[in-house]
Amino acid sequence: MISYARQTPDSEAAPPAAEEHIAPAPRVSVQAFCETVETAAAVQSAGEDRRLGKAHIKIQMGGTIAAIEAYRSAPTPNVIVLETDGRGDILGGLDQLATVCDPGTRVVVVGRINDVTLYRELVRRGVSDYLIAPISAIDIVRSICGLFSTPEAKAVGRIIAVVGAKGGVGASTISHNIAWAIARDLALDSVVADLDLAFGTAGLDYNQDPPQGIAEAVFSPDRVDTAFIDRLLSKCTDHLSLLAAPATLDRVYDFGAEAFDSIFDTLRNAVPCIVLDVPHQWSGWSKRALINADDILIVAEPDLANLRNTKNLFDLLKAARPNDRMPSYCLNKTGMPKRPEIGTKEFAKAIESDPIASIPFEPQIFGVAANNGQMIAEVAANHRAAEMFLQIAQRLTGRGETKKQRTSLLAPLLGKLRSK
Repeated sequence: MISYARQTPDSEAAPPAAEEHIAPAPRVSVQAFCETVETAAAVQSAGEDRRLGKAHIKIQMGGTIAAIEAYRSAPTPNVIVLETDGRGDILGGLDQLATVCDPGTRVVVVGRINDVTLYRELVRRGVSDYLIAPISAIDIVRSICGLFSTPEAKAVGRIIAVVGAKGGVGASTISHNIAWAIARDLALDSVVADLDLAFGTAGLDYNQDPPQGIAEAVFSPDRVDTAFIDRLLSKCTDHLSLLAAPATLDRVYDFGAEAFDSIFDTLRNAVPCIVLDVPHQWSGWSKRALINADDILIVAEPDLANLRNTKNLFDLLKAARPNDRMPSYCLNKTGMPKRPEIGTKEFAKAIESDPIASIPFEPQIFGVAANNGQMIAEVAANHRAAEMFLQIAQRLTGRGETKKQRTSLLAPLLGKLRSK
């Protein structure tokens, strides 16, 4: 009836949802049969999470009895979430459900009995997961998404979206330099996707002029697969590739909210890290790209308009992503001569969060890099801005620097001694 379980009631506590990477679930049908309004509310909230955005979730009360009656004359969905109150015969109810359940259906049981013997019996009957009530929305998200990602499967790539709080704040420059640091210093295969199809600058910044890019993919959604995307990528370094924007005005780039979904899904399955250079605009697809990203960086300058826009973005994204890590922001072009600025402390007080970096205004080094089609680290490897980009990259990916890690010459010998 169902597949092997993956979680035990006595397992260690899972890491906080904000710090873990949960792969989105595919387009599946989920039906929950709840005994309590608290569990029903948790499932309802889980259905609003971005990682279950493609899943169709239906909730009804009645528990096991209602499930058995429902499927006597109807096909079962991909996943059944079944709550038991702990008073009845859990195993007997599952045995009855098995007689009306279609092959391949997966069952997640929510119960109140924390007992290893019961858990083993559930595993023997093919239960996919067992959750101890009370549960939260992220428990349901983690469970359902986990059903469709096996340990031996290729890890799903992390999407980092970078957007400016206002036009001209340097979000593209920062996103390109962060991607460069992720690829070069963290040795993580990465792709930069330039979503500003009309005026994108990624090709200029990386000194690339590919004949094809993201426009071919977004205008041909039926052709999008790993091989097709791979042909559109322009290789910048050993670990960094570019999905460039055409940066021409021969077409109008009006898209629906889901226009980029197939591109992002394909990239997730192909590379560990995807950096989205999101233009400063508010549309269905740009909002969707931000909400569905794993991590978000907002780039702002220290003035009133940027403060307002950053606050608005923060409030919207926190509300739309309650189970994710909070968005991050950095201040750019700080210390510009003769320009009044909002101080970092005042900016942080209004946002209720500190910036992860404050990048000083240094037109000389940034101008040289832009005009030469280079990154800051290429122009001046030890420049403080290059170090900041690496720190931001580490923060957004959750990875430490790999290139400069050094181990003792005695490490191999010490390892052998410890193993004896």
